[in-house]
Amino acid sequence: MNNSDRLLTVDEAAERLGTGVRFIRRLISERRIRYVKIGKHVRIADTVLTAYIAEQTVEPLRTRRSGYRTAA
Repeated sequence: MNNSDRLLTVDEAAERLGTGVRFIRRLISERRIRYVKIGKHVRIADTVLTAYIAEQTVEPLRTRRSGYRTAA
């Protein structure tokens, strides 16, 4: 995390990922995502969410359809 990284609330993190707050809280409780505790408040760095998205991205098995022929 760098100094200019924005810290998001749990609600903001859920909105960014397009999920519910419960999902974010589960990621935190299972320690599947890095977070910052400020007193009793939990914050998640924007770059942490970007890294989480990259880690969870599934690449396609193949990018081109092969084996198909054009109609005669």
